[in-house]
Formats: sequence, structure tokens, C-alpha cells
Amino acid sequence: MALDRWIALILLGICLVYGYTAWFTMDSSLAPFMKRNPIWPSTFPKVLSVLGIVASTIILLGFEKSDDKPGEIDYRRLGDYHLGQALLLLVLMVAYALFLRPAGFLFSTAGFLILGSYILGERKWHLMIPIAIVATFIVWYLVQEVLGIFLRPLPTMLGG
Repeated sequence: MALDRWIALILLGICLVYGYTAWFTMDSSLAPFMKRNPIWPSTFPKVLSVLGIVASTIILLGFEKSDDKPGEIDYRRLGDYHLGQALLLLVLMVAYALFLRPAGFLFSTAGFLILGSYILGERKWHLMIPIAIVATFIVWYLVQEVLGIFLRPLPTMLGG
């Protein structure tokens, strides 16, 4: 069995356990007034588990494969792939996690999106910067104002 199918099998097992937890154990401890809500705390985990099970099953059964084999990853030629970009993105993710609190959500997320797109090869600054800023503000607004989850928008020194 190919590596992608082994990974899909492992993910299928994880999604089945996650789905069992979401469908059968999370809802039993709800308060009585929460049981009348249309959306429960387990709704999103239920959707994620179903999507994960469907995606893993599609990969296991090979439906995503096309007739033309584009080529598998050759582990003996890892230097031919863009490992530098992948490692830089991993470093950027760690830096984002470390700067999220001190720099605030707006600065750290916009910086992450701008630097991440630059690492991946985007050079149209006149599009990249406004899109990152608008996307960051929209996500902050939805999480802060719509969902009511506090996200420090600005650094502490700027009153965040």
C-alpha cells in the first residue's frame, strides 16, 4: 500500500475516534438549557469528523487518483523539492505563535500572511498587502464581535 493510503488509514482511525467522541460522549454532559439550542458545542467536531472520514475513505479507495500518474515523491531526491520554502513556513508558523500575544492579532496575522505569501513566491505587493490586511481584519471582526471571543487586536504598548 502506498504512503498516502497508510496516512489516510491512520487519519480514518483518528476521525472515527473523534467522531465517536463528538457524536456520543460530548452531548451527554450538556446542561438542560443547552440541549434546546440549534447548535451545540459538538456541532463543529461532528462536521469535522464526517468530512475527515469521507476524505480518508476517498483516498483509501483511490478515487482521487487520475489515470495519468504525475509521479510519486522520490525520497532519494528530496533536495530537488522546495524544502527551503517548507522549512521557512514552519519557522514562520512558530514565530507567528510566539508573536501573537505580544504583537497583537492584527499585526502578527497580517505579517504572517504577507511573509507567508512572499515565501511561497508572490511578488505583487500592491495586491498582497491589502488582501492580507483586509482578511486579517475580517477574521478578527468575526471572532471578536460576532463570536464574542476576545482577541487582543493591538500590541500591549498601543493599548491592545
